[in-house]
Amino acid sequence: MKVLLINGSPHQKGNTYVALAEIAAQLEKSGIGSEIVWIGNKPVRGCIACGRCRTGIEGCAFDDDVCNGFSAKMKEADALVVGSPVYYGQPNGALLAVMQRMFYSNGDAFRGKPAASVAVCRRGGATAVFQALNMPFQMLNMPIVSSQYWNIVYGGAPGQAALDAEGLQTMRTLATNMAALLTATDARPAPGSPEPWTPTNFIR
Repeated sequence: MKVLLINGSPHQKGNTYVALAEIAAQLEKSGIGSEIVWIGNKPVRGCIACGRCRTGIEGCAFDDDVCNGFSAKMKEADALVVGSPVYYGQPNGALLAVMQRMFYSNGDAFRGKPAASVAVCRRGGATAVFQALNMPFQMLNMPIVSSQYWNIVYGGAPGQAALDAEGLQTMRTLATNMAALLTATDARPAPGSPEPWTPTNFIR
């Protein structure tokens, strides 16, 4: 089994990486493989609601950034962890853009697979980021893996997250819980709803 971890920070080996690396190391102790991929520091596109991904093409129509590559990796993975730094009480905007395009254009690669999010901050705003990152998981029937506390790690200067003993313990507990869910195959829900989707809006 394998977990894909997305480093949503423009800093490849910064504090978000420290948090995700702790998860990866603990997963390995439980016999679960992992891969940390990096969003990079080049521009990424936002969704323009063109609808081309609904016309039979493979993935997102924009194929010049990391979106489709991450989706392809997720097709082979069994679970997902997404980590982001906190910017003004929000996740990294580039990460949100990639997530929205991945989930919309390649939802089947993610649907039904366990997921978790990690927020990394200097001081505040982490709970808002944590909640925002979890929102799309629930729309794809992805069981959200919890820990002993909200999945938050603190650190300002590069590498400072390594000093957050409780935060790193939270990451290890998250990994242990993820491994337990992945190996308890009888307890994993089937992807999708047992009922046909009934979309409803409030415009009559």
